[in-house]
Amino acid sequence: MNILILGSGGREHALAWKIAASPLADRLYCAPGNAGIAREAECVALDIADHAAVIAFCREASIDLVVVGPEAPLCAGIVDDLEAAGIKAFGPSRAAARLEGSKGFTKDLCRANTVPTAAYERFRAPAPAKAYVQARGAPIVIKADGLAAGKGVVVAQTLTEAEGAIDMMFAGGLGDAGGEIVIEDFLEGEEASFFALCDGETAIPLATAQDHKRAFDGDKGPNTGGMGAYSPAQNIDATMSARIMREIIAPTLRAMKAQGSPYKGVLYAGLMITAAGPKLIEYNARFGDPETQVLMLRLKSDLVPALLAARDGMLKSFDLRWYDEPALTVVMAAKGYPGAYVRGTVIEGLEAASSVEGVEIFHAGTKAESGKIVANGGRVLSVSAIGKTVRAAQGRAYAAVAKIVWPEGFYRHDIGWRAVTREMT
Repeated sequence: MNILILGSGGREHALAWKIAASPLADRLYCAPGNAGIAREAECVALDIADHAAVIAFCREASIDLVVVGPEAPLCAGIVDDLEAAGIKAFGPSRAAARLEGSKGFTKDLCRANTVPTAAYERFRAPAPAKAYVQARGAPIVIKADGLAAGKGVVVAQTLTEAEGAIDMMFAGGLGDAGGEIVIEDFLEGEEASFFALCDGETAIPLATAQDHKRAFDGDKGPNTGGMGAYSPAQNIDATMSARIMREIIAPTLRAMKAQGSPYKGVLYAGLMITAAGPKLIEYNARFGDPETQVLMLRLKSDLVPALLAARDGMLKSFDLRWYDEPALTVVMAAKGYPGAYVRGTVIEGLEAASSVEGVEIFHAGTKAESGKIVANGGRVLSVSAIGKTVRAAQGRAYAAVAKIVWPEGFYRHDIGWRAVTREMT
Protein backbone atom coordinates (compact mmCIF):
# COMPACT_ATOMS: atom_id res chain seq x y z
CA MET A 1 0.00 0.00 0.00
CA ASN A 2 0.99 3.60 -0.58
CA ILE A 3 0.17 5.60 2.54
CA LEU A 4 0.13 9.36 3.16
CA ILE A 5 0.24 10.88 6.65
CA LEU A 6 -0.91 14.48 7.03
CA GLY A 7 0.85 16.57 9.69
CA SER A 8 4.26 17.62 10.96
CA GLY A 9 4.41 17.01 14.71
CA GLY A 10 5.65 14.46 17.19
CA ARG A 11 2.37 12.57 16.84
CA GLU A 12 2.90 12.21 13.11
CA HIS A 13 6.53 11.12 13.56
CA ALA A 14 5.40 8.39 15.98
CA LEU A 15 2.70 7.26 13.53
CA ALA A 16 5.21 7.28 10.66
CA TRP A 17 7.68 5.25 12.74
CA LYS A 18 5.03 2.63 13.46
CA ILE A 19 3.47 2.55 9.99
CA ALA A 20 6.90 2.30 8.33
CA ALA A 21 7.42 -0.98 10.21
CA SER A 22 4.26 -2.51 8.69
CA PRO A 23 4.72 -5.10 5.93
CA LEU A 24 1.63 -3.55 4.32
CA ALA A 25 3.37 -0.20 3.78
CA ASP A 26 5.09 -0.14 0.39
CA ARG A 27 5.66 3.60 0.12
CA LEU A 28 5.12 6.06 2.94
CA TYR A 29 4.72 9.80 2.46
CA CYS A 30 4.13 12.62 4.93
CA ALA A 31 2.92 16.14 4.21
CA PRO A 32 4.56 18.37 5.19
CA GLY A 33 6.56 16.28 7.69
CA ASN A 34 9.68 17.33 9.58
CA ALA A 35 13.37 16.48 9.85
CA GLY A 36 12.73 13.32 11.88
CA ILE A 37 9.84 12.07 9.78
CA ALA A 38 12.12 12.35 6.74
CA ARG A 39 13.97 9.26 8.06
CA GLU A 40 10.78 7.19 7.92
CA ALA A 41 8.88 8.64 4.99
CA GLU A 42 9.22 10.82 1.92
CA CYS A 43 8.21 14.34 2.98
CA VAL A 44 6.02 16.27 0.56
CA ALA A 45 5.73 20.07 0.53
CA LEU A 46 1.94 20.25 0.57
CA ASP A 47 -0.34 22.75 2.24
CA ILE A 48 -2.70 20.33 3.97
CA ALA A 49 -5.34 23.06 4.22
CA ASP A 50 -5.49 22.96 0.39
CA HIS A 51 -7.72 19.92 -0.04
CA ALA A 52 -7.55 20.02 -3.84
CA ALA A 53 -3.74 19.88 -3.71
CA VAL A 54 -3.84 16.94 -1.31
CA ILE A 55 -6.28 15.06 -3.54
CA ALA A 56 -4.16 15.79 -6.63
CA PHE A 57 -1.06 14.40 -4.90
CA CYS A 58 -2.96 11.29 -3.78
CA ARG A 59 -3.96 10.58 -7.36
CA GLU A 60 -0.47 11.26 -8.67
CA ALA A 61 1.19 8.98 -6.08
CA SER A 62 -1.56 6.31 -6.16
CA ILE A 63 -2.24 6.70 -2.43
CA ASP A 64 -4.29 3.86 -0.95
CA LEU A 65 -4.81 5.35 2.51
CA VAL A 66 -4.52 8.83 4.03
CA VAL A 67 -3.96 9.05 7.80
CA VAL A 68 -4.92 12.49 9.14
CA GLY A 69 -2.92 13.60 12.19
CA PRO A 70 -4.02 17.09 13.34
CA GLU A 71 -7.48 18.33 14.26
CA ALA A 72 -7.70 21.39 11.98
CA PRO A 73 -7.94 19.48 8.66
CA LEU A 74 -10.42 17.02 10.22
CA CYS A 75 -12.68 19.86 11.34
CA ALA A 76 -12.30 21.43 7.89
CA GLY A 77 -13.64 18.25 6.23
CA ILE A 78 -10.51 16.77 4.66
CA VAL A 79 -11.82 13.22 5.18
CA ASP A 80 -15.13 14.06 3.47
CA ASP A 81 -13.30 15.53 0.47
CA LEU A 82 -10.85 12.62 0.18
CA GLU A 83 -13.60 10.00 0.39
CA ALA A 84 -15.72 11.91 -2.15
CA ALA A 85 -12.72 11.71 -4.48
CA GLY A 86 -12.53 7.93 -3.98
CA ILE A 87 -9.48 8.02 -1.66
CA LYS A 88 -9.61 6.05 1.59
CA ALA A 89 -8.98 8.19 4.66
CA PHE A 90 -8.61 7.42 8.37
CA GLY A 91 -10.33 9.96 10.61
CA PRO A 92 -13.78 11.34 11.34
CA SER A 93 -15.94 13.32 8.96
CA ARG A 94 -16.36 17.05 9.41
CA ALA A 95 -19.69 16.51 11.17
CA ALA A 96 -18.23 13.88 13.51
CA ALA A 97 -15.13 16.00 14.23
CA ARG A 98 -17.43 18.56 15.91
CA LEU A 99 -16.77 16.51 19.05
CA GLU A 100 -13.48 18.40 19.11
CA GLY A 101 -14.31 21.40 16.98
CA SER A 102 -17.09 22.67 19.27
CA LYS A 103 -16.93 22.35 23.05
CA GLY A 104 -20.56 23.44 23.24
CA PHE A 105 -21.70 20.75 20.79
CA THR A 106 -20.01 18.07 22.88
CA LYS A 107 -21.36 19.36 26.19
CA ASP A 108 -24.89 19.44 24.77
CA LEU A 109 -24.46 15.87 23.49
CA CYS A 110 -23.29 14.78 26.94
CA ARG A 111 -26.29 16.43 28.60
CA ALA A 112 -28.75 14.84 26.17
CA ASN A 113 -27.23 11.37 26.53
CA THR A 114 -26.34 11.36 30.25
CA VAL A 115 -22.60 11.14 29.61
CA PRO A 116 -20.96 12.14 32.92
CA THR A 117 -19.29 15.54 32.66
CA ALA A 118 -19.03 18.81 34.58
CA ALA A 119 -22.09 21.08 34.89
CA TYR A 120 -21.86 23.91 32.33
CA GLU A 121 -23.52 26.67 30.35
CA ARG A 122 -22.75 28.29 26.96
CA PHE A 123 -22.36 32.04 26.38
CA ARG A 124 -22.05 34.46 23.46
CA ALA A 125 -21.57 37.69 25.44
CA PRO A 126 -19.42 38.70 28.42
CA ALA A 127 -22.10 40.11 30.76
CA PRO A 128 -24.16 36.92 31.25
CA ALA A 129 -20.94 34.87 31.36
CA LYS A 130 -19.62 37.00 34.23
CA ALA A 131 -22.93 36.82 36.05
CA TYR A 132 -22.80 33.01 35.81
CA VAL A 133 -19.24 32.97 37.15
CA GLN A 134 -20.24 35.19 40.07
CA ALA A 135 -23.11 32.83 40.87
CA ARG A 136 -21.02 29.63 40.62
CA GLY A 137 -17.82 30.86 42.31
CA ALA A 138 -14.21 29.79 41.77
CA PRO A 139 -12.29 27.74 40.86
CA ILE A 140 -14.11 27.50 37.55
CA VAL A 141 -13.15 26.59 33.98
CA ILE A 142 -13.49 28.91 30.97
CA LYS A 143 -13.26 27.28 27.52
CA ALA A 144 -13.28 28.71 24.02
CA ASP A 145 -15.86 26.83 21.97
CA GLY A 146 -13.64 26.35 18.90
CA LEU A 147 -10.16 25.07 18.09
CA ALA A 148 -7.44 27.03 19.88
CA ALA A 149 -4.32 24.84 19.50
CA GLY A 150 -4.42 23.67 23.11
CA LYS A 151 -4.60 27.21 24.49
CA GLY A 152 -8.38 27.63 24.74
CA VAL A 153 -8.88 26.48 28.33
CA VAL A 154 -8.37 28.63 31.43
CA VAL A 155 -8.68 26.99 34.84
CA ALA A 156 -9.46 30.13 36.85
CA GLN A 157 -8.61 29.97 40.54
CA THR A 158 -10.29 33.31 41.29
CA LEU A 159 -13.29 35.27 40.02
CA THR A 160 -10.94 38.00 38.80
CA GLU A 161 -8.98 35.48 36.74
CA ALA A 162 -12.23 34.03 35.36
CA GLU A 163 -13.51 37.45 34.30
CA GLY A 164 -10.16 38.22 32.70
CA ALA A 165 -10.37 35.01 30.66
CA ILE A 166 -13.92 35.88 29.56
CA ASP A 167 -12.82 39.35 28.44
CA MET A 168 -9.77 37.95 26.62
CA MET A 169 -11.80 35.39 24.66
CA PHE A 170 -14.63 37.72 23.68
CA ALA A 171 -12.10 40.42 22.73
CA GLY A 172 -10.66 38.06 20.10
CA GLY A 173 -7.61 36.84 22.02
CA LEU A 174 -8.17 33.37 20.54
CA GLY A 175 -9.58 34.52 17.22
CA ASP A 176 -12.85 32.99 16.05
CA ALA A 177 -12.47 30.13 18.55
CA GLY A 178 -13.57 32.44 21.38
CA GLY A 179 -16.69 33.84 19.72
CA GLU A 180 -18.66 31.51 21.97
CA ILE A 181 -17.46 30.13 25.30
CA VAL A 182 -18.35 27.29 27.63
CA ILE A 183 -18.10 27.79 31.38
CA GLU A 184 -18.05 24.64 33.45
CA ASP A 185 -17.55 23.55 37.04
CA PHE A 186 -14.06 22.66 38.22
CA LEU A 187 -13.65 18.90 38.66
CA GLU A 188 -11.61 17.42 41.51
CA GLY A 189 -9.61 14.28 40.76
CA GLU A 190 -6.77 12.97 38.62
CA GLU A 191 -6.68 13.37 34.86
CA ALA A 192 -6.14 10.59 32.33
CA SER A 193 -6.20 10.21 28.55
CA PHE A 194 -8.36 7.38 27.20
CA PHE A 195 -8.29 6.35 23.55
CA ALA A 196 -10.81 4.25 21.63
CA LEU A 197 -10.62 3.13 18.01
CA CYS A 198 -14.05 3.55 16.42
CA ASP A 199 -15.67 2.39 13.19
CA GLY A 200 -18.98 4.26 13.45
CA GLU A 201 -20.69 1.57 15.50
CA THR A 202 -18.07 -0.45 17.38
CA ALA A 203 -15.28 0.89 19.60
CA ILE A 204 -12.29 -0.94 21.03
CA PRO A 205 -10.15 0.58 23.81
CA LEU A 206 -6.53 1.41 23.11
CA ALA A 207 -3.87 1.86 25.80
CA THR A 208 -4.29 4.68 28.32
CA ALA A 209 -1.87 7.51 29.09
CA GLN A 210 -1.44 10.48 31.40
CA ASP A 211 -0.43 13.82 29.94
CA HIS A 212 1.35 16.71 31.69
CA LYS A 213 -0.28 19.91 30.44
CA ARG A 214 1.44 22.58 32.53
CA ALA A 215 4.66 24.12 31.25
CA PHE A 216 6.81 23.78 34.36
CA ASP A 217 7.77 21.33 37.09
CA GLY A 218 5.22 20.65 39.80
CA ASP A 219 2.36 21.25 37.35
CA LYS A 220 3.01 24.99 37.44
CA GLY A 221 2.75 27.60 34.71
CA PRO A 222 0.43 27.97 31.73
CA ASN A 223 -1.37 25.14 29.97
CA THR A 224 0.40 23.81 26.88
CA GLY A 225 -0.27 21.24 24.18
CA GLY A 226 1.50 18.75 26.49
CA MET A 227 5.00 18.63 28.00
CA GLY A 228 5.22 14.87 28.41
CA ALA A 229 3.23 11.71 29.01
CA TYR A 230 3.46 8.13 30.16
CA SER A 231 1.47 4.97 29.49
CA PRO A 232 -0.40 3.18 30.95
CA ALA A 233 -2.28 5.60 33.20
CA GLN A 234 -2.19 3.98 36.62
CA ASN A 235 -5.55 5.40 37.67
CA ILE A 236 -7.39 3.35 35.02
CA ASP A 237 -7.55 -0.39 35.69
CA ALA A 238 -9.60 -2.96 33.74
CA THR A 239 -12.75 -2.22 35.76
CA MET A 240 -12.43 1.54 35.23
CA SER A 241 -11.70 1.02 31.52
CA ALA A 242 -14.90 -1.01 31.12
CA ARG A 243 -16.84 1.70 32.94
CA ILE A 244 -15.43 4.42 30.66
CA MET A 245 -16.38 2.41 27.58
CA ARG A 246 -19.90 1.80 28.95
CA GLU A 247 -20.70 5.24 30.40
CA ILE A 248 -18.80 7.59 28.08
CA ILE A 249 -17.61 6.09 24.77
CA ALA A 250 -20.59 3.84 23.90
CA PRO A 251 -23.35 6.46 24.43
CA THR A 252 -21.32 8.98 22.45
CA LEU A 253 -21.01 6.59 19.49
CA ARG A 254 -24.74 5.81 19.65
CA ALA A 255 -25.61 9.51 19.72
CA MET A 256 -23.35 10.37 16.79
CA LYS A 257 -24.76 7.52 14.69
CA ALA A 258 -28.33 8.52 15.57
CA GLN A 259 -27.78 12.06 14.31
CA GLY A 260 -26.37 10.82 11.01
CA SER A 261 -22.69 11.50 11.66
CA PRO A 262 -21.19 8.16 12.73
CA TYR A 263 -17.77 8.55 14.34
CA LYS A 264 -14.87 6.76 12.64
CA GLY A 265 -11.27 7.19 13.75
CA VAL A 266 -9.63 7.63 17.12
CA LEU A 267 -11.80 9.12 19.85
CA TYR A 268 -9.60 10.62 22.53
CA ALA A 269 -11.38 11.26 25.81
CA GLY A 270 -9.70 13.63 28.24
CA LEU A 271 -11.04 12.41 31.58
CA MET A 272 -11.09 13.36 35.23
CA ILE A 273 -11.21 10.32 37.46
CA THR A 274 -13.25 11.67 40.38
CA ALA A 275 -14.47 10.13 43.64
CA ALA A 276 -17.79 9.55 41.85
CA GLY A 277 -16.17 7.90 38.83
CA PRO A 278 -14.95 8.99 35.39
CA LYS A 279 -16.14 12.31 33.96
CA LEU A 280 -15.47 13.68 30.49
CA ILE A 281 -13.42 16.88 30.35
CA GLU A 282 -13.32 17.06 26.56
CA TYR A 283 -13.08 14.97 23.40
CA ASN A 284 -10.37 15.16 20.76
CA ALA A 285 -11.07 13.75 17.31
CA ARG A 286 -7.58 12.31 16.69
CA PHE A 287 -4.56 10.74 18.33
CA GLY A 288 -3.13 12.84 21.16
CA ASP A 289 0.23 14.55 21.21
CA PRO A 290 2.39 13.60 23.16
CA GLU A 291 0.34 10.50 24.09
CA THR A 292 0.75 8.92 20.64
CA GLN A 293 4.50 8.77 21.18
CA VAL A 294 4.12 6.47 24.18
CA LEU A 295 1.23 4.49 22.69
CA MET A 296 3.20 3.63 19.55
CA LEU A 297 6.17 2.43 21.64
CA ARG A 298 3.83 0.05 23.50
CA LEU A 299 1.78 -1.17 20.52
CA LYS A 300 2.81 -4.72 19.61
CA SER A 301 0.31 -5.15 16.74
CA ASP A 302 0.61 -3.79 13.22
CA LEU A 303 -1.13 -0.40 13.19
CA VAL A 304 -2.16 -0.36 9.52
CA PRO A 305 -4.81 -3.17 9.68
CA ALA A 306 -6.33 -1.43 12.70
CA LEU A 307 -6.64 1.87 10.80
CA LEU A 308 -8.22 0.09 7.83
CA ALA A 309 -10.66 -1.84 10.04
CA ALA A 310 -11.82 1.40 11.65
CA ARG A 311 -12.34 3.07 8.30
CA ASP A 312 -14.11 0.00 6.82
CA GLY A 313 -16.45 -0.68 9.76
CA MET A 314 -14.75 -3.96 10.65
CA LEU A 315 -13.71 -3.55 14.30
CA LYS A 316 -16.29 -5.92 15.77
CA SER A 317 -13.93 -8.91 15.81
CA PHE A 318 -10.67 -6.92 15.90
CA ASP A 319 -8.06 -7.06 18.65
CA LEU A 320 -4.82 -5.22 19.40
CA ARG A 321 -1.89 -6.43 21.48
CA TRP A 322 0.29 -4.24 23.70
CA TYR A 323 3.63 -4.59 25.42
CA ASP A 324 3.25 -4.70 29.19
CA GLU A 325 6.24 -2.39 29.74
CA PRO A 326 5.43 1.27 30.43
CA ALA A 327 6.62 4.05 28.14
CA LEU A 328 7.35 7.70 28.90
CA THR A 329 8.09 10.76 26.78
CA VAL A 330 9.67 14.11 27.70
CA VAL A 331 8.86 17.07 25.47
CA MET A 332 11.67 19.54 24.78
CA ALA A 333 10.26 22.94 23.83
CA ALA A 334 11.66 26.28 22.71
CA LYS A 335 12.13 28.76 25.56
CA GLY A 336 9.11 31.03 25.74
CA TYR A 337 6.61 28.34 24.71
CA PRO A 338 3.59 28.40 24.93
CA GLY A 339 4.12 32.13 24.32
CA ALA A 340 6.55 33.72 21.86
CA TYR A 341 9.66 31.71 21.00
CA VAL A 342 12.59 31.84 18.57
CA ARG A 343 12.96 29.51 15.59
CA GLY A 344 16.15 28.43 13.83
CA THR A 345 18.31 27.51 16.84
CA VAL A 346 20.63 24.53 16.32
CA ILE A 347 20.08 21.22 18.13
CA GLU A 348 23.02 18.84 18.61
CA GLY A 349 23.63 15.51 20.31
CA LEU A 350 20.63 13.70 18.84
CA GLU A 351 22.65 10.68 17.67
CA ALA A 352 24.16 10.21 21.12
CA ALA A 353 20.75 10.57 22.73
CA SER A 354 19.22 8.01 20.35
CA SER A 355 21.86 5.46 21.35
CA VAL A 356 20.47 5.19 24.91
CA GLU A 357 18.84 1.77 25.30
CA GLY A 358 15.07 1.75 24.82
CA VAL A 359 14.96 5.34 23.51
CA GLU A 360 13.24 6.74 20.42
CA ILE A 361 13.34 10.44 19.63
CA PHE A 362 10.29 11.74 17.81
CA HIS A 363 10.68 15.11 16.12
CA ALA A 364 7.94 17.74 16.32
CA GLY A 365 9.00 21.28 15.38
CA THR A 366 12.27 20.59 13.53
CA LYS A 367 13.72 21.06 10.08
CA ALA A 368 17.01 20.23 8.39
CA GLU A 369 19.07 23.28 7.41
CA SER A 370 22.62 23.25 6.02
CA GLY A 371 23.18 19.75 7.34
CA LYS A 372 22.00 20.62 10.87
CA ILE A 373 18.77 20.04 12.76
CA VAL A 374 17.18 23.32 13.84
CA ALA A 375 14.14 24.17 15.96
CA ASN A 376 11.08 25.16 13.93
CA GLY A 377 8.24 25.27 16.43
CA GLY A 378 7.17 25.51 20.06
CA ARG A 379 7.28 21.84 21.01
CA VAL A 380 10.36 20.55 19.22
CA LEU A 381 11.31 17.02 20.36
CA SER A 382 9.64 14.13 22.19
CA VAL A 383 12.37 12.09 23.86
CA SER A 384 10.66 8.77 24.48
CA ALA A 385 11.64 5.53 26.19
CA ILE A 386 10.25 2.17 27.25
CA GLY A 387 11.31 0.29 30.38
CA LYS A 388 10.29 -2.40 32.87
CA THR A 389 8.82 0.28 35.15
CA VAL A 390 7.79 3.90 34.71
CA ARG A 391 10.83 4.86 36.77
CA ALA A 392 13.11 2.87 34.44
CA ALA A 393 11.53 4.45 31.33
CA GLN A 394 11.84 7.86 32.99
CA GLY A 395 15.54 7.26 33.73
CA ARG A 396 16.24 6.31 30.12
CA ALA A 397 14.36 9.29 28.72
CA TYR A 398 16.17 11.80 30.93
CA ALA A 399 19.53 10.13 30.25
CA ALA A 400 18.86 10.79 26.55
CA VAL A 401 17.70 14.36 27.22
CA ALA A 402 21.00 15.00 29.02
CA LYS A 403 22.91 14.20 25.82
CA ILE A 404 21.01 16.75 23.73
CA VAL A 405 22.77 20.10 23.38
CA TRP A 406 20.20 22.83 22.87
CA PRO A 407 20.65 25.86 25.15
CA GLU A 408 17.57 27.55 23.70
CA GLY A 409 15.28 24.71 24.80
CA PHE A 410 13.63 23.72 28.06
CA TYR A 411 11.76 20.72 29.48
CA ARG A 412 10.09 19.52 32.62
CA HIS A 413 12.20 17.42 34.99
CA ASP A 414 9.31 15.54 36.62
CA ILE A 415 7.40 13.76 33.85
CA GLY A 416 5.79 10.63 35.29
CA TRP A 417 6.11 11.79 38.90
CA ARG A 418 2.73 10.46 39.98
CA ALA A 419 3.44 7.00 38.60
CA VAL A 420 6.96 6.89 40.02
CA THR A 421 5.61 7.89 43.43
CA ARG A 422 3.07 5.05 43.25
CA GLU A 423 5.77 2.56 42.25
CA MET A 424 7.92 3.55 45.23
CA THR A 425 5.14 3.26 47.86
